[in-house]
Amino acid sequence: MRKTIIAGNWKMNKLAADADQFAEDVVGKLPNDDSVEAIVCAPFPFLSSLVKTADNSKLHISAQTMHFEENGAFTGEVSPAMLADLGVTHVVIGHSERREHFGETDETVNKKVHAAFAHNLTPIICVGETLEQRESNETNAHIDAQVRKALDGLQKDQIETAIIAYEPIWAIGTGKTASSDEANDVCAHIRHVVENMTDETVASQMVIQYGGSVKPANIDDLLGQSDIDGALVGGASLDPDSFLQMVEAGTK
Repeated sequence: MRKTIIAGNWKMNKLAADADQFAEDVVGKLPNDDSVEAIVCAPFPFLSSLVKTADNSKLHISAQTMHFEENGAFTGEVSPAMLADLGVTHVVIGHSERREHFGETDETVNKKVHAAFAHNLTPIICVGETLEQRESNETNAHIDAQVRKALDGLQKDQIETAIIAYEPIWAIGTGKTASSDEANDVCAHIRHVVENMTDETVASQMVIQYGGSVKPANIDDLLGQSDIDGALVGGASLDPDSFLQMVEAGTK
């Protein structure tokens, strides 16, 4: 039975006091249910404090990106070793905003995925198509290529524990959401790609999330689908009550 994972991606939002208050509001209210996992993906300056507040709780802390090198002359970057040293457990890799604004490619995504596993970080690997690609019936081919490149060279046990987040680019921050059937079709396709790369057992265990204007109003419908195992949530995860509602939905 796959776990449901709800990850809140704060993006470039909140200040330190806001982040601490959020964690304090959430840690004692998360459901005591091992079938659901809650993750906050926070900006770098807040990670250390959040890890301390979340210690011995059900809340996991994730970075939003990292460099693939362990150290070096990369001004402004943060390494996987630094994240692991802080106690961070997850890292988002290849978000469409990183690809669009900061030059991330399928190749750098793959390097970061390997670096994450080398430092015992669980990667949340983002894939997704543009509206133009969807309207041209290129969604499956595009997603296929992204997944295969991201997972290239990994061992089966690593692929099984990786998280893939399907985020159609046209639905991120736009208020538009893929219908639950549309989202599930692509998540099922991702699982089929993984099965072709590995085997049925690995594919059946991998957690595949949906992301793109997810909120309490649509979370139940999305999580009710056969191949959607959670959500990577943007704006709706900034409010602790909203975040808790979505985590609670994962226990149903």
